[in-house]
Amino acid sequence: MANTKKEIIRTVKFVLFSASAGIIQVASFTLMEEVLHLEHWISYLVSLVLSVLWNFTLNRKFTFYSANNIPVAMMKVAVFYVIFTPLSTWWTAVLTGESVGWNEYLVLAGTMIINFVTEYLYDRFIVFGKSIDTATKKK
Repeated sequence: MANTKKEIIRTVKFVLFSASAGIIQVASFTLMEEVLHLEHWISYLVSLVLSVLWNFTLNRKFTFYSANNIPVAMMKVAVFYVIFTPLSTWWTAVLTGESVGWNEYLVLAGTMIINFVTEYLYDRFIVFGKSIDTATKKK
């Protein structure tokens, strides 16, 4: 039962940190879209990178309490994004392009949901799986 409670707390933290990363992603995306008038896919790509760096840093330290090798963990995250980023950048360009014409914010929201679910599973079981709770918690 203690492990179940711990996992629920871990999941809630991941959700909250991901929400803060989502705010960073939406805010930076909106700035690039509405103020700088960049291409949709460029706005998406830059905002994604900013949110990933934020999310990784907070979740490593406060959600998974991982003391694993940071460069190794970042490489594992990079592998996830080597697959996710081209795919999501492609579908963002296609879905917001002239032939489909979906709203860029609708596409961004759907992409962020897909990213959230897949990244949690990947982080939990692959990036931090064997190193969870290895860092000391500061009191």
